[in-house]
Order: sequence, then structure tokens, then C-alpha cells
Amino acid sequence: MAVKLRLKRMGAKQRPFYRIIAADSRSPRDGRFIETVGTYDPIKSDNNITLDEEKIIKWLNNGAQPTDTVKSILTNSGVWAKYKNAKKEGK
Repeated sequence: MAVKLRLKRMGAKQRPFYRIIAADSRSPRDGRFIETVGTYDPIKSDNNITLDEEKIIKWLNNGAQPTDTVKSILTNSGVWAKYKNAKKEGK
């Protein structure tokens, strides 16, 4: 099973809110998922991202691939750098 870290759209029309989830790559965008690992609210101007770093790094270590948007969110929040450093130290 190929796992991806991706966004699940929530919220009303014209008011999007996203959950960052770990899901099977074959499941639909807003369909079945394995675990919620964070949220992203593009409408808010401050503190619009909440992440569970431990869960995200666990999924990345288990082979989950982030989508381009999720990778950008992880890079901007610093989680991607922590993952790369931990991976580099482990070798």
C-alpha cells in the first residue's frame, strides 16, 4: 500500500479548511484515510498551520510520500529539515 501525506478539503463553499492526512494513494481526496497529522487554514492570516511533528516524521520514516503542497507546508514550518537531519544522522 502506497501512503501519501496530502490535504483533505473541509469547510463551506468559498471558506476552505484543510486537514493534512496520511492516506492510501488510491483513495479519493476526501475519502478514506488512515490518520490526521495536522491542519491548514489558508483563510487565517496568523498561525494557520498546526502539525503533529512526531506523527509526520513517523509516517515519513515509514515511506509515506508528501504531495507538493504538503511538502511546501512542511518545509516552511521546519519539519522537513528535522526529518532530513534525523535521516542523515541515522546513516
